[in-house]
Amino acid sequence: MSVLLLQLAGPLQSWGAASRYPRRSTESAPTKSGVVGLLAAAQGRPRTADISDLAALRLGVRIDQPGTRLRDFHTAHHQVSDKPMPVTERIYLADAVFLAGVEGERSLIEALHTAVRAPHFLPFLGRRACPPARPLDAGVRHDTALETALREHPWLASPWYRQRANRTAPRQLPLLLDSAPGDPPGDLIADLPLSFDPRHRRYAHRSVRRDTVPRPTAQTQVPAHEPMQPLKDDH
Repeated sequence: MSVLLLQLAGPLQSWGAASRYPRRSTESAPTKSGVVGLLAAAQGRPRTADISDLAALRLGVRIDQPGTRLRDFHTAHHQVSDKPMPVTERIYLADAVFLAGVEGERSLIEALHTAVRAPHFLPFLGRRACPPARPLDAGVRHDTALETALREHPWLASPWYRQRANRTAPRQLPLLLDSAPGDPPGDLIADLPLSFDPRHRRYAHRSVRRDTVPRPTAQTQVPAHEPMQPLKDDH
């Protein structure tokens, strides 16, 4: 099996799993539906496309920098009647950094790696208002288990956070993994996408195992990134 690693960092992220219209919350880490949606967008798949191959990938997330919760309120007017729409409350994660990995067959992982480096649609971190602040591509590991890849990759936290964490935070990083066959029962999360079709979005539950890993050596540099560059390259 092969593993595609993704660096998910931005000023704001929001990974909803059970939100309703008036209040749109966020999980503390990227969801399966959010990561699958990001990969499908990178490949240019329409919302009505079959995503079963992406949903079948095993997902793992390492929380390198947990971020802080931020609450915002949105107002809008109906395009036709100009009547005010209900006010919505939206929750974001500010200044969070995650290392996500998806494990699957080599051919699919390599195709996704190509798409992530040159995405068809601009990627975002859970919502369109949340562009990534760093390149998504964190590399591919062939013939490597998902958990091993997440354990060994350099720590991606921002320099300012590393300075603070070295004084106060535990030297362990939280890890969330799709439960593998034979694992004890994990937490059930209703974020396994079956269809993104706007007419009938469907999700199922997945089992998630929680663990910690020793904090690895930090990434030496934070690369510059322009999230709108793919649009510029098309012109």
